[in-house]
Amino acid sequence: MGTTVEPEYFDQVTIYFSDIVGFTTISALSEPIEVVGLLNDLYTLYDAVLGSYDVYKVETIGDAYMVASGLPQRNGSRHAAEIANMALDILSSVGGFRMRHAPDVPIHIRVGLHSGPCVAGVVGVTMPRYCLFGDTVNTASRMESTGLPYRIHISGSTAQALLSLDEGYKIDVRGQTELKGKGMEETYWLVGKTGFPRPLSTPLHIKPG
Repeated sequence: MGTTVEPEYFDQVTIYFSDIVGFTTISALSEPIEVVGLLNDLYTLYDAVLGSYDVYKVETIGDAYMVASGLPQRNGSRHAAEIANMALDILSSVGGFRMRHAPDVPIHIRVGLHSGPCVAGVVGVTMPRYCLFGDTVNTASRMESTGLPYRIHISGSTAQALLSLDEGYKIDVRGQTELKGKGMEETYWLVGKTGFPRPLSTPLHIKPG
């Protein structure tokens, strides 16, 4: 419409990041058109899941997929639950996903969640984008990059937000995790939810250290 959009502050949102473990290797061993096909198939699967939740797809960057809840429409204390439920659903859906050009190679995804404040606004004119800014975005990205395959890695703020809802979320303590630029922080795994109706992919075995 050509009108400007004022940047807006949101005091509590939850942000989801996920990516494909070993994507660089998969890309190196695939034709470019096969990589496009893989991402299109995977993101189409994700997009179908999103429709069931009060979430906003922010963008995809290569193999990274970014979603937020609590913006552009505020939803009170529901943001963490909407993202957590969506993350469990995506993890369950990916369990049966196969690459068309290499059906025997499993796709492992890594998921990270973090809750906190952020500023959002539209940047640019030619291809305007609704962008999120603030440390919350960086921390959510770090939760994903320090996570493990088939696991949902969550920060203390997201764990607290989920437990305060008392809706049966199953959360395990991971322990002290080094987050680049932030130092050591206590982090957690979201491993399930009471009443979640679908099977989750079994996480790969964690080696000590």
